[in-house]
Amino acid sequence: MPESPQRRVFVRARVATALLFLLFGITLGVWTARIPAVKRDLALDDGALSFALLAFAAGAITGMQATGRLVDRFGSRRVMLPVAFAEGLALIPPAYAPSLAALAVALFVFGAVHGTLNIAMNANAIDVQRAWQRPIMSSFHAVYSIGGFLGASAGGLFAHAGAGPRTTFAAVGVAMLAFAAWSSWWALPPVPAPAVISVPAAAAAGPVRGVLFLGVLACCALVGEGAAADWSAVYLRDDLHSSAGFAAAAFAAFSVAMTVTRLAGDRLTARFGPVLLVRASGLLAAGGLGAALLVGEPAAGVAGFACLGAGMALIAPQVYSAAGDRNPDAAGRALARVVGLGYLGFLLGPVLIGAASRVAGLPGALAVPVVLSLFVAATAPALRPRQSVARI
Repeated sequence: MPESPQRRVFVRARVATALLFLLFGITLGVWTARIPAVKRDLALDDGALSFALLAFAAGAITGMQATGRLVDRFGSRRVMLPVAFAEGLALIPPAYAPSLAALAVALFVFGAVHGTLNIAMNANAIDVQRAWQRPIMSSFHAVYSIGGFLGASAGGLFAHAGAGPRTTFAAVGVAMLAFAAWSSWWALPPVPAPAVISVPAAAAAGPVRGVLFLGVLACCALVGEGAAADWSAVYLRDDLHSSAGFAAAAFAAFSVAMTVTRLAGDRLTARFGPVLLVRASGLLAAGGLGAALLVGEPAAGVAGFACLGAGMALIAPQVYSAAGDRNPDAAGRALARVVGLGYLGFLLGPVLIGAASRVAGLPGALAVPVVLSLFVAATAPALRPRQSVARI
């Protein structure tokens, strides 16, 4: 780690980037918590709400794909900071939408800003990690997980107090502008590009050839996250016949295990390296959830989803770091492809599991993330660094 005063600059940059990950999690958590209220205010049925949520997803994917080249051309800092301000502002319009069409447009814009920030802040996190000269990516994703919890809790508190979505989103949006301002003051200044030693031809050829398979790994990992979010409580409640309160503990255990593991992830990465760590993570996720499905008891189900959360926690940070480091000059485009494929896994995974449950039942369908976790473990050598990066 560099000495002062350079050390102070990098510490502040790390805090600034972490603040943006926190902002990212809080805004999504608040929005998710108030979806029922938005649905009620517009008198939407489930099909209409699904259309509006699809607009958010389409916007996010569009934003991700458009951001890569901007990051590579102008730098992550120049893209990230204005988009961070836009994130706080984009949260507000969905609460004021007077119709389904207006809500879909507002959510498309919100999703596009959210997807753009996703790529830009991850690219900036890789820049900060490279300057820091040791693994710190997992800590950023831990902060995002904490932000999601804080956002959902804040949304719940506003709802408990009887505040509508307009009040909620306006208050949180203003707070997010303060986070963005703080981050812009401390963000990492432009630094000299790293000297790249012994870059193989495949890595130098561009991000598509070097990172497409990493996107497949991200997709496999986020299928597990989507499955836990959408199906864990349903599985415990309907298939294992637990109480509604105990069924909710499955996703809570998943989320807590993921956050705690990410807090320890940087030390584990430094000690074991990305290949061994991702292999162990995939085996933990597959073994824990697979064993729980075989036992078929509510307590085992909660433990199984906790193992899935702990196993999934470090895969995405390692994959994103590898994607950004394959070709530092094209990190934005690489991340756009990898994160975009991962997001598709998060969206489509629960749908795939729902379709499979019609044929094999939900316990059988939940074997999908088990198999995909084993695939990630088996292909973990794809994360082996292909180049050495040194600072001049």
